[in-house]
Amino acid sequence: MNKVLVTGADGFIGSHLVETLVKAGVHVRALCQYNSFSSWGWLDHSAHIGDFEVVLGDVRDPAQMRAVTKGIDTVFHLAALIAIPYSYQAPSSYVETNVQGTLNVLQGALDAGVEHFVQTSTSEVYGTARSVPISESHPLQAQSPYSASKIAADAMAYSFHSSFDMPVVIARPFNTFGPRQSARAVIPTVITQLLSGKKSIKLGSVSPTRDFNYVQDTCDGFIALAQCKDAIGKTVNIGSGQEISVLDTVNMIARLIGTDVSIECDEQRLRPTNSEVERLLCDNSLIRSLSGFVPRFSLEEGLNATIEWMRDPKNLSRYKADRYNV
Repeated sequence: MNKVLVTGADGFIGSHLVETLVKAGVHVRALCQYNSFSSWGWLDHSAHIGDFEVVLGDVRDPAQMRAVTKGIDTVFHLAALIAIPYSYQAPSSYVETNVQGTLNVLQGALDAGVEHFVQTSTSEVYGTARSVPISESHPLQAQSPYSASKIAADAMAYSFHSSFDMPVVIARPFNTFGPRQSARAVIPTVITQLLSGKKSIKLGSVSPTRDFNYVQDTCDGFIALAQCKDAIGKTVNIGSGQEISVLDTVNMIARLIGTDVSIECDEQRLRPTNSEVERLLCDNSLIRSLSGFVPRFSLEEGLNATIEWMRDPKNLSRYKADRYNV
């Protein structure tokens, strides 16, 4: 990798990926969503400002995606709308950004003749596990408009490999967490409420299980796949191979913070019955065999790092622990 484009670079995983690539000596072009404040999202606070190129834009614009991919050899496509509850309210925007936006980036990358294209998928496309651990051959189940849009985006990416011999790999991370994650996700929701002094916290369902992965492991998995020629044309899971219930995760976080906690069920945080994904557990044998990638961080190590980051008042102040983040 000599010159890399990261779309969605202003977001949670994207900003960590940009920094990981910069530290590895890679030239990075970071695509951040256009806004009139010229904000780079989380990259505004990066210790590496000046070491990467920033472009403000929108994946929904095909002409701009052709321009932003020129001179690029590797694309990490992370830009997407990801909040599941909001996808119930605005499903068409998920199609425009996640499906049409992916098509625009793919077309630009094809025209630019990129050597590697990493499409970011999600374990949500599997829906509730029919068998565990979940391998890449597990059936896809669109249990939310969000997951439906990602299934379509992945299919679009694969079609460019099949139709145009484009070097595409579909990276399918399970539940990533860590510093900078938005409070729409369960781990920052719990941590911010507890660090704000609450003893009773509001959550949705606590019975589902998840395969949580620290953000640095997810970034390392992306890079491993981008450098693995044997992964081209394949969908590859990135996960720990371990599962834990939301309830047990809450109790672990409370123990690490050093506080007691009780849970109040907040009806507005519950997904519709047939939309809730009850169980996710990754089969990570394929990425291990293809690239040798092995996660480095345990759940407890990742939670400790996330808690310590959120203890910083300037970081905690960016979260609204008293309201439900859709």
